Amino acid sequence: MKTKLWSALIALYVIWGSTYLAIRFCVETLPPFLHAAIRFLISGALIYGWRRAAGDAKPTAAHWKSAAIVGTILLVGGNGLVAMAEKQIESGIAALIVSTSPFWFVLFESLRAGGTKPNWQSILGLIIGFGGVSLLLGPQHSGGASHPFHLPSVLLLMIAPMLWAAGSIYAKGASLPKSTILSTAMQMLTGGLSLLVVSLVLGEFSGFQVSEVSARSWGGLLYLITFGSLIGFVSYGWLLHNAPISLVSTYAYVNPVIAVFLGWMLAEEKLNARIAFASCIIVGSVILINYARQIPVRKKAR
Repeated sequence: MKTKLWSALIALYVIWGSTYLAIRFCVETLPPFLHAAIRFLISGALIYGWRRAAGDAKPTAAHWKSAAIVGTILLVGGNGLVAMAEKQIESGIAALIVSTSPFWFVLFESLRAGGTKPNWQSILGLIIGFGGVSLLLGPQHSGGASHPFHLPSVLLLMIAPMLWAAGSIYAKGASLPKSTILSTAMQMLTGGLSLLVVSLVLGEFSGFQVSEVSARSWGGLLYLITFGSLIGFVSYGWLLHNAPISLVSTYAYVNPVIAVFLGWMLAEEKLNARIAFASCIIVGSVILINYARQIPVRKKAR
């Protein structure tokens, strides 16, 4: 059991940490929202078919409505914006900025009716984390199209984790199926349709030629469908039921480190002392916030 647990956890680290580089490869020749729509429509259909065949109950209209709201916020806002930003920003930097999602979880949870108020450790983590982001994206690093930190794309990456946190918190009280895997499949399907609509509205089909898509982009898309969505999600779902949540949550601060390393090793992305130091600060703040969120749970267990 222990070997299986660590195998699933390592798979989650490597797979989810590598999806940022795969997204970067995809958007080189595939439109950002279109590639995400294809990814989640295919993944969602496969997982939905699997769970229904396995005996999960048929979702109600209320379930589909909630799944559509959550899926649109998470996938259009949380994933589509990241894909668009990665046309201008390196994958490792994108992963670091997106790893700030726990900051927004803490803030939004404190504003929710009946939500948990942050303790001093969470507040300290927020301050440290935003300091790390400020160091990473300092004034001299936010201008100029030739610089990897393109300001409009940075703003998209700051909005993406905000929407991801908001959608996740909304999902807590939403009417969704008891099966977490079936619910996620529905969110993929409805979110994929929303991504397709956004792609059409933005005119991504105008002038798009399938023949011009590179082999690297097709490979990135295939990787995201199979490993990122199918294997990665199944590993995550299994871990949620078989491992302590404190252990599972470590993916939030391991993934950006893997993303930065893979981008540097496989895509010649920059890795200097400033980026490395800012990475340590951001990852450290996420560890502190995750620790602070578990304190009330440990006190109740006593």
